[in-house]
Amino acid sequence: MKRTFDFIVSGIALICFFPLIIIIGIIVKATSKGPILFSQKRLTMGMKEFNIYKFRSMEINKTRESEAQQIKGDSKEITKIGKFLRKSKLDELPQFWNIFVGDMSFIGPRPELPRRLKYYDDRQKRIFEMRSGISSPASIVFSDEEYLISKVKDPEKFYIEQIMPYKIELNLYYLKNQSFFYDIWLIIATFLKILKKVENTQVIKDKKLLEGKKEIEKKIGKEY
Repeated sequence: MKRTFDFIVSGIALICFFPLIIIIGIIVKATSKGPILFSQKRLTMGMKEFNIYKFRSMEINKTRESEAQQIKGDSKEITKIGKFLRKSKLDELPQFWNIFVGDMSFIGPRPELPRRLKYYDDRQKRIFEMRSGISSPASIVFSDEEYLISKVKDPEKFYIEQIMPYKIELNLYYLKNQSFFYDIWLIIATFLKILKKVENTQVIKDKKLLEGKKEIEKKIGKEY
């Protein structure tokens, strides 16, 4: 049922959003040098590699792209239109194609970088029993991820040591509690989160698990 839903709805979305996709593509091309789309190797179900697509939101930097390092949300390398696209999540519209062809789902763990797989233990690798997704409980809880990362000196270290392990736990929570109707709610909650109309407690019912976000925030400015 989930794959059927993803296939049909992503196909409809590609048709409905096609004019907007064209307009954004033209603006991206006209306002900065480089390709319209950004492509990067990521992992999905079964730890299979695939190419994820986004609208390019940054200036071209081959060194940064090859290392795939975490950057701050206020980085000067992010273009003016890129800041708007990232904040509004419109940069992820091309991922409807990833969903349509079966690489991703609307709801599932965000696609991981292959180089970060070495930080996962066997239990954590269970998240690869699911297709990666555009949104998830972890994505909603960390809708302010770029803001948090902008407050630390070493974004990559902070992400690897603090954010990534916690997001994995949130993804494991989703694996345990996933259902078709939960997915529908998470799709709705994703849009409501952008509008700041939904609380994390409405997405994750495990209050103890949610405490982890507060603990991470406390470390900003002290340990990082």
